[in-house]
Amino acid sequence: MFIHKKAQIKLYIMTAIAVVFFTIGTGSSKSTPSSSDETYKGLKLFSDVIEIIEKNYVDPVDAKDLIQKAIQGMISTLDPHSQLLPPEAFEELQVDTKGEFGGIGIVITVEKGAITVVSPIEGTPAYKAGVLARDIIVKVNGESTKDMMLWEAVRKMRGPKGTKVVITVFREGAQEPIEFTLVRDIIPIESVRYVTLKPGYGYVWVTNFRDNTAQDLGKALSNLEGSKAGLKGLILDLRNNPGGLLNESVKVADIFLEKGIIVTIKGRHKKNTQEYTAHADGNRHNYPIVVLINGGSASAAEIVAGALQDNKRGLVIGTTSFGKGSVQTVEALRDGYGLKYTIALYYTPSGKSIQAQGIIPDIVIKPKMLEEDDSKLEDNYPKEKDLKNHLETNQKGELKKEPKKEVKEEPKKNDKKEEKKNLPFTEYRHGPLTAEILLSDNQVNRALEILISYDFLKGMQI
Repeated sequence: MFIHKKAQIKLYIMTAIAVVFFTIGTGSSKSTPSSSDETYKGLKLFSDVIEIIEKNYVDPVDAKDLIQKAIQGMISTLDPHSQLLPPEAFEELQVDTKGEFGGIGIVITVEKGAITVVSPIEGTPAYKAGVLARDIIVKVNGESTKDMMLWEAVRKMRGPKGTKVVITVFREGAQEPIEFTLVRDIIPIESVRYVTLKPGYGYVWVTNFRDNTAQDLGKALSNLEGSKAGLKGLILDLRNNPGGLLNESVKVADIFLEKGIIVTIKGRHKKNTQEYTAHADGNRHNYPIVVLINGGSASAAEIVAGALQDNKRGLVIGTTSFGKGSVQTVEALRDGYGLKYTIALYYTPSGKSIQAQGIIPDIVIKPKMLEEDDSKLEDNYPKEKDLKNHLETNQKGELKKEPKKEVKEEPKKNDKKEEKKNLPFTEYRHGPLTAEILLSDNQVNRALEILISYDFLKGMQI
C-alpha cells in the first residue's frame, strides 16, 4: 500500500508492513446541495437503526462496537486494502518501518485460521529456544489464539526487552503441545541479506521496503563489488517481498538506473499524481542483473521489478507477481483510530497498470515443486485478482466502472503435497543464509546460469 507522510508516499500490503501517516484533505471538490441532502438522509437512517437495535435487540449490544463494524463493513466493500484500523492495529502498523522492536523473533502468518510460524529469526529468543517453522501457536500467555487476528497475536508477543512471554505451540509429530517461556529482546528488522554464490556472482535478497532499505542495499553492493573477484553479475531476489515504503523502492530502482521513469502514480486529485524518475549519481553498477519474482512479490517489489524490466536494466524471471497496483493512504481519526483507503493507481515506466495483472516475467521459471506439472504456469500464491472487491482496470489502465465480480473460492484440497507447495523458501531465509542453501533453489540456480552464460557469450568473437 502506498502511504503519504507529508511529501512521501508509501506502499502497504496485507500481511504486515507498517506505516507512517498524515491527514489527507478532501480536495477541491464540494458537495452539491442534493448530494448533501442524500448523505444526511442516509446518516439519519443509520442513526435510527443504531438507536432501535440498542434499545430493543434481544440481547444488550454495545453501540460503539456496532458502529465500528458498520464502518468496517462499509469500507470493505470498496476494495480489499481499505479498512478502519482500531487504535491497537493502527499502532502496530507503524512499528515495522522502524529499525527494531522488542519481541521474541518469529515471522508468523495465519494459515487455515491458525497462527503459524513461518520462521524463527536467527539469533533471537525464539530461535535459541527451539521454536521451529510450521509450529502452530495455540496460546499466548495462556490465552487461546483461536479466532485471534494476526495483529492481536503480534501485539501480545511484542513488548519491552527483558519481559517474559509464554507461547504454547502444537508441532506435527509431537505427542502434546510444547510450552516456551521466552524473554523478549530487541529484534533488529533486516530487509537486505546478501551472499556470494560463486566468485564474481552475488545474491541479494530484499525482504521488504523499510526505512534505510536502499542504504542497506548500497552497503551490500559495496561489499560484493569490493570482493577479490569483483561483481560480474547480480541476482536481486524479490520473491515473497510484500512491499513497504514507496520512497525506498524508488531509491532501490534508482541505484541501478541512470535515467528513465521509475514509476508513475495517477489519482483522482492532482496532488495524488506524480512521476518518479531516475538520476545519475556517478556510481554506476555495470553488471547484468537477474530479478527473481513470484506470486508473493507485491506492491513496492513490483515497482522495482517493473522499473528494471521496462528500462531494459534487468531480466525478470520466475512467476507472475501478485498484482497490487493500488495506492493507499492512512488518515488519523479521533480516539486513536486510523482510516486506510485507496487514492490512486501506479504504472510501470511503459505505462502499464499491473493492478490485478502483475508483472509478467521475461522468462517463466517455476519452483522445482511445480516443474513437473506443465499445466501450471503460476505458483500457488493467491493474487490480487483473487481478492474480493479488487479493483480492475481496462486496457488503458483506467478503473473499470462496471460492478465488480464476486470471487468464488475454490475448494481447498486436503493434500499434504499441495500444502507444501505453499511453503515458500522463506522457511530457511531467516536462518543462516549460505550459497549452499541457495544453490539448492532451482530458480536461483537458473538465474546464476543466465548470468554466467551472459558473461561467457559477451566475450565470444563472432
